[in-house]
Amino acid sequence: MIRRGGTGTPKTIVIVGAGLAGAKAAQALREEGFDGRVVLLGAERERPYERPPLSKEYLRGEVGHEKVFVHDEDFYDEHAIELRTGETVLAIERAAGAVVLGERERLSYDRLLLATGARPRRLTVTGAELDGVYELRTLASSDALRERLQRGGRVAIVGGGWIGCEVAASARGMGLDVTLIEPLELPLQRALGPVLGAFYRDLHAANGVRMLLGSGVAAFEGRFGGAINAVRTADGTRVACDFAVVGVGVMARDEIADRSGIDTADGILVDEYLQTSAPGVFAAGDVARAYHPLLGRSLRVEHWANALNQGPAAARNMLGADEPYERLPYFFSDQYDIGMEYTGHAAEWDDVIIRGDLAGREFIAFWLREGRVMAGMNVNVWDVTADIQTLIRGGAVVDRERLADPAVALADLLPAGREA
Repeated sequence: MIRRGGTGTPKTIVIVGAGLAGAKAAQALREEGFDGRVVLLGAERERPYERPPLSKEYLRGEVGHEKVFVHDEDFYDEHAIELRTGETVLAIERAAGAVVLGERERLSYDRLLLATGARPRRLTVTGAELDGVYELRTLASSDALRERLQRGGRVAIVGGGWIGCEVAASARGMGLDVTLIEPLELPLQRALGPVLGAFYRDLHAANGVRMLLGSGVAAFEGRFGGAINAVRTADGTRVACDFAVVGVGVMARDEIADRSGIDTADGILVDEYLQTSAPGVFAAGDVARAYHPLLGRSLRVEHWANALNQGPAAARNMLGADEPYERLPYFFSDQYDIGMEYTGHAAEWDDVIIRGDLAGREFIAFWLREGRVMAGMNVNVWDVTADIQTLIRGGAVVDRERLADPAVALADLLPAGREA
């Protein structure tokens, strides 16, 4: 029996958004035995693909298209999934249980999953529309940027978040002259704080990136004919460049939900079962602001692992599983010879503990609040994610000295008998 989102067995499930979350949700529906109609709608022309390679190995030309797609081309036909690319959803008619597509086509549903993802934030400064100002979000934008990187030259990267830092590392690996511009005092400062932000600042500087920190962009300047030739910062510094990449965050694509009267707040609000304020309508992936039962708050997580796991979780709940989604946030980043994995969520912390060799670039960083581990990031240290999750889920006050000591096993830091 279907409990969540209605009663009875659904006959048609429509998924709006053919990214990783939507594609994995469609796959999970078939794996769970659902034999009704599954329609997967995507605004892009490409079949579902994964985004992490777009700023790393795919961008550098080390792998081709075949390495980014979620499924083989035949997968959707073989599993009776109606993949419709290049489709824009104009409206949701909640009372009628239908979505409205281009040409006013109406598509009825019994359950609806919104996995519409996010779009890049745009800078509204003078010159932002000049030729040679790139952004990176889609496969097409990665193709365009890759072609430009392969021609070499000087690139100004605006934004010191994950995308900006990964593109900077890729561009330096391809031999380009790179300047990174960030209005905060350190790259990744909001996500990681000053200790780890300084670590990444020094990493990029050591690899030849010019770091212009503490001043934002005032304008893009162009040469005759409309192509960019410089970035001017708020403090008056002029950075000559052949092209620029803007990576200043993303915004949830929640407009269609908002227009339909579904609750939104920087994302589509969903409960721990990933259901929206509208019965029978669910959301997953970058667009979903989901209540996390362990953390006791709503989070919108813009990372690969969240889309990978949240889409299938929503699919199971559309079929009546009533399973709360309580996976801890997880993401990874590769820059130069530094690989890292981050587990947990630390919006606030009062201590950062380094376990290992920060200078030697092999360590685990822990963010603590009131003595409890909120998040951990392992840098060039592997096979510790499960232990970090155990510490976070355990919720116990840990001994700081033992936590910092690599000789003490992470598994030994929980009180005896404490369950993960």
